[in-house]
Amino acid sequence: MDSLNERKPRFLCLHGFRTSGEILKKQVVGKWPSSVVEKLDLVFVDAPFPCQGKSDVEGIFDPPYYEWFQFNKEFTEYQNFDKCLAYIEDCIIKYGPFDGLLGFSQGAMLSAALPGLQDKGVGLANVPKIRYLIIIGGAKLKNQDIAEKAYSLPIKCPSVHFLGKEDFLKEYGSELLESFVDPVVIHHPKGHTIPRFDEEGLQQMLSFLERIQGDISMTEEKQTEIAKKDS
Repeated sequence: MDSLNERKPRFLCLHGFRTSGEILKKQVVGKWPSSVVEKLDLVFVDAPFPCQGKSDVEGIFDPPYYEWFQFNKEFTEYQNFDKCLAYIEDCIIKYGPFDGLLGFSQGAMLSAALPGLQDKGVGLANVPKIRYLIIIGGAKLKNQDIAEKAYSLPIKCPSVHFLGKEDFLKEYGSELLESFVDPVVIHHPKGHTIPRFDEEGLQQMLSFLERIQGDISMTEEKQTEIAKKDS
């Protein structure tokens, strides 16, 4: 397939708790080099619920702020989780189709759980399978019922995970890796943030993108051949 005609991998981007799609866009596009950003078709959306408390980014990024679902202090009981899944499915139908999900913080926790939930028929039943994941500052969901469904089987879709040395979720992000088959792990020295790339991380990311671009191009070539035969 001519590289000029290659379709870029399309990712739905899920922002962090009490931020917004616009904030995540500024964080990703503002920090990542064009050599990465230009290889992706990124769609940023706001979470379904207006922020119900103080945002950690107040004074850094302008409001409005949104949240995907609500939870107790232990992060074991959730409110509006079903509505959140239905909303994400609506976004995929409206703006998709998508090849994968990119998530940060609360958005990363959701993104990492969704392939397993989708396989178990818990959500995203009316959209194609999630095929790829970019997880930044992620962790497992702790609600027992949801976690049993999300992580009961190894998650096979190719994934890249960013782990920050100073991230308060680092331990939980490392634990999340155990649920994935052959995850790519990019380490960075920062905390709970969208990191810039060092040389090694950049090469890992570009290799990951090359791999999924190859997958997509091969799949589309096969579909074109089948369509030609059928006609």
